[in-house]
Amino acid sequence: MRSMLTHEGSTFINFRKYRFQDPRSPAFRWVDIKRLRFPVKSVGDTELLAELIGHEQFQDDYAGGGVLPEGLRHGPYWVRAVTPDAYEAVDREKSDRILWEWANRFEVVPAGLATDLRREVFDLLTAAERIYHLSELGDEAIHDWGGVHGDFLEFVLIDRSAGQITLLVAADD
Repeated sequence: MRSMLTHEGSTFINFRKYRFQDPRSPAFRWVDIKRLRFPVKSVGDTELLAELIGHEQFQDDYAGGGVLPEGLRHGPYWVRAVTPDAYEAVDREKSDRILWEWANRFEVVPAGLATDLRREVFDLLTAAERIYHLSELGDEAIHDWGGVHGDFLEFVLIDRSAGQITLLVAADD
């Protein structure tokens, strides 16, 4: 079955390219943003989430393997364990707080990184009409080597006026 979603592009922010006070702070921290287009006259949020989960861009282990069209892993989870019901609707303030706390966990991020995060991440959150946060799925959902991620935060942003759904993953590995 052909997906209604069309991948438009991706952005990757690697914390290691910024100068931190403590060189251990950025470790292997990053944000991956995948933007997909959908028809403006479209289905509801649950159906959009299901389309995203079924899209090949979702089949990414975020551990160096990249997108595998027939992949079985999504971050630390088996793809089969991720369903639309696993996403909780959150407001912009909560998503902002979760992401800023994660980004600043070890020390305040450098000014250049803060600017890039505002432009590439937080402006998307502001524009989104709906924001969904992937809940913890439990041990049974974690795949055979899924423990490589220290933190794995995932948000799905829906902007119906732009016909765009964005998969935003922030992680430590």
